[in-house]
Amino acid sequence: MLQASASEETAAGLKSGAPRGAGSSSDSVDDSATAGERPPGLRLRAFASRELDAALDELGWRGNRIHAGVHLARKSLRRARATLALGGAALGPGAALVDRELRQLNRDLSTLRDAHALVETLDRLLRGHTDPEIRPLLMRARRRAAAARAQAARQARAEDPDLGARRSMLKVLRAALRALPWAELQSEHWRAAVAASLDRVAQTGARARRSGLDEDWHDWRRRARRLSQQQRALKVAKLGRDAPKFDKHQIERLGEAQDLNLLLDHCGKRSVFGKVDRTALRRFAEAELAGQRERIAGGAEIAGG
Repeated sequence: MLQASASEETAAGLKSGAPRGAGSSSDSVDDSATAGERPPGLRLRAFASRELDAALDELGWRGNRIHAGVHLARKSLRRARATLALGGAALGPGAALVDRELRQLNRDLSTLRDAHALVETLDRLLRGHTDPEIRPLLMRARRRAAAARAQAARQARAEDPDLGARRSMLKVLRAALRALPWAELQSEHWRAAVAASLDRVAQTGARARRSGLDEDWHDWRRRARRLSQQQRALKVAKLGRDAPKFDKHQIERLGEAQDLNLLLDHCGKRSVFGKVDRTALRRFAEAELAGQRERIAGGAEIAGG
């Protein structure tokens, strides 16, 4: 691994159209005014750089905002990785190294994110259920999940105060990403990447519908999410005519189904929930998940046109 030498999104006030990482990147000034004039590859580099700038900022959030910050930072890291994938082999062997380290960094943050996602999932379920038998169960589970989330934050702060080590690594990776030969990218590179993404989404979707296995459904969601992230990168880089078209609502539903899988994962023997509650939660989540998957499988294809 590279070593650093330096020592509903849930964030209030952060809207989808707000500046991300403003002022921290050399791309933040010149790209906004001349995005249509700069080489396309450099526009994609600017997008990926700004996502890493945003992640650096979000990982610096303190107090109770640490959970929202980690959640948003992981999204930013995935967007940067999706943009790297648009360049493919044309970005050289260094791109694979940067991608691998960004993936590892994202995985390092998954414990904090999962603790927060469990609370968010229970909040969403509470908003959608008024059944007097279900609501008390979900409310008890939510209290336990919130306590576990607080403990996860305390442990993360003890192991890596202010997430400083992770932020230092991210600074190194940002410099490495910017050093890649982005100016050499041509339209055939990202068009081939989009075609490959569309094909993977179609294949994984068919496999998930056929097998019904959790890992196949997770793979389908992951591939569909990357397709969405690549569309975003291309549109921001003013390459929208090459951006894929798909059903965004299906991607949202896949995400909700994955959240239910997360709830099921927390209903095992080491669950934070009591024995009686986790048995009831498991039955509830299995029924919810089956219904969600049936709706997804019966819906329109994610990718098309």
